[in-house]
Amino acid sequence: MKQRIPILPTIVVLLAVAVMIRLGFWQIDRLHQKEALLARYAGAATSSADVPFPRDAAAAEPLLYRHSTVDCTAVNGVSVIAGQSDRGEPGMAHTARCALSGGGSALVVLGWSRDPAPADWHGGRVAGTIAPGPRLIADPPLAGLAPNGRPDPSEIPNNHLAYAVQWFLFALTALVIYALALRKRLKD
Repeated sequence: MKQRIPILPTIVVLLAVAVMIRLGFWQIDRLHQKEALLARYAGAATSSADVPFPRDAAAAEPLLYRHSTVDCTAVNGVSVIAGQSDRGEPGMAHTARCALSGGGSALVVLGWSRDPAPADWHGGRVAGTIAPGPRLIADPPLAGLAPNGRPDPSEIPNNHLAYAVQWFLFALTALVIYALALRKRLKD
């Protein structure tokens, strides 16, 4: 009696392979989207024109890496987080939560030091670069601190090509394994 190719398992494997291939092409689409986003961020980083500081994360996205100025009318808290200096040294990024004139608040990164004691700063006008969060990286640094590492859009990973290759390899592996299983079944 001649063995037949099993219909249901073949359909399931082919559907899984189709999904994996689609995910690979989706990652390629994401690669192009991320490249465009990074190019936009790089252009924003070279612009010297001031933009208003965003009031929320959604409003921040188109303004990231642009220059902005805020008037910190009151400091609602200071803290330190892990950070890097402009020379890449590890240490503490000193932050302040500021109340803004006209309402709202902003997280301001005042500067960098090796000392974990919070900086003594009581507000004022702050100029700097809008970083994800959103937060304003002060430039020049404040409260006697050293310059913090400047936000750099080139540090944002763009590994979508690697993910696409992974999905294509998963699809190929599934096909090879299924072909070997079919060959063994039909041979027996």
